[in-house]
Amino acid sequence: MNNWVVYLFVVVSIYACGSKDASKNESSVSSSEAKPKVDGAAVYKANCELCHGVDGKLGLNGSKDLTVSELDLNERIAQISKGKGLMIAYENILSLSEIKAVAEYTMLLSK
Repeated sequence: MNNWVVYLFVVVSIYACGSKDASKNESSVSSSEAKPKVDGAAVYKANCELCHGVDGKLGLNGSKDLTVSELDLNERIAQISKGKGLMIAYENILSLSEIKAVAEYTMLLSK
């Protein structure tokens, strides 16, 4: 009888741990699906195009030519967030995902 109780305890413990992990994985999948992908081109058009231009080369108000920029993604995110020169800081205007999306988009302008 003791062996049966131990066996039942082990099975219930495994089941309890397994179902806990499964629900955790399901919630993380559903939360990642709930976040829509940010359109970096749309964010650029709404916030950056006025000074940088459609192709990144306009240079209005002293803005840099994005097609020749050598900044990596993290440097671009930092510059968009904090601003530089006449460029305003967007950290309180755009979400981090919007800033990252527009930084990724600006990297495509040099290709």
